[in-house]
Amino acid sequence: MAKELIRFENISKSFEGTTVLKDLNLSIHENEFVTLLGPSGCGKTTTLRLLGGFETPDTGRIIFDGEDITALPPNKRQLNTVFQKYALFTHMSVADNIAFGLKIKGADKSLIRDKIAYSLKLVGLEGFENRSPASLSGGQQQRIAIARAIVNEPKVLLLDEPLGALDLKLRQGMQYELIRLKEELGITFVYVTHDQEEALTMSDTVVVMNQGIIQQIGTPEDIYNEPQNAFVADFIGESNLLDGIMVRDCLVNLGGLDFPCVDTGFGENTPVDVVIRPEDVELDASGIGQTSGTVTSIVFKGVHWEILVESKIGINFLVQTTEHYPLGSSVGISVDPYNIQIMHKPSSEDERVFDQDETVSGENYEP
Repeated sequence: MAKELIRFENISKSFEGTTVLKDLNLSIHENEFVTLLGPSGCGKTTTLRLLGGFETPDTGRIIFDGEDITALPPNKRQLNTVFQKYALFTHMSVADNIAFGLKIKGADKSLIRDKIAYSLKLVGLEGFENRSPASLSGGQQQRIAIARAIVNEPKVLLLDEPLGALDLKLRQGMQYELIRLKEELGITFVYVTHDQEEALTMSDTVVVMNQGIIQQIGTPEDIYNEPQNAFVADFIGESNLLDGIMVRDCLVNLGGLDFPCVDTGFGENTPVDVVIRPEDVELDASGIGQTSGTVTSIVFKGVHWEILVESKIGINFLVQTTEHYPLGSSVGISVDPYNIQIMHKPSSEDERVFDQDETVSGENYEP
């Protein structure tokens, strides 16, 4: 297991009487790519700003490499931040933008020259030293902002939705560039986004947040395949989120029909939330299946068809498949037991589905 580098301990933060973070606990390890993921207002950017030293928590401590940095100013922390707005100095050349922090530190001119060349090579912009930032594309400007951050050799690079202003193709290309940079530099990345695809594509660890509370921590595969509550299931990718009754271990009732599953420990005749991913719903043109239904909607998505099937048990199943089924056709519907995810129902809208300190503090999570 990698060494713990950062630890948030019981962090709370409010702005003008509104609580943004509630008793947050989180560990981040060396050379880990951690993404803070959630909707607007969930507390992810505040968490990043607290780590960067741009905000101070109301309660709790931030430990960095064994040192309490809660009250340490940003310029004294071994980290750099890349913002969505690149904040490049338009009156300076690319080289001067990259060298800005090094010059403030009084670095030797030859060292600065070498580091500019090295950082531009890392971001694939060799020969751009004398260009003006205004003459560069959005993707190139973002690379310069990253080069300016990494030239100071921080232990941690903080990225606050840095790809949000780029178009789709540029954004996808930069995702792979960030993965490559992280591996080449061997530093820890803490990344903030509301984009699920970005989080699943780049991260070693995803931290899903909502209303100032960590909902789940895990690998992208864990987050997608084993969501721990309805919010995570609904926020990460598309899903069929259904009301069910856990009849007994390994058997759940949906719409009056029993479906075998693999989950245990939910008791008997217990109301539960059930998640079935659209790609895990199997259709059969001959009508054979656990139940049957009628195709009521078809949308072509490029790599698959997205189909809505109205089943005989009163459930509308969203299905993603590479097979084409005509509108109005009758189909069989089946779901493999391993693809049915059972979750406890919260007793109220505001109830945390599990105890954050015990379940998702990150203390026992091994990246």
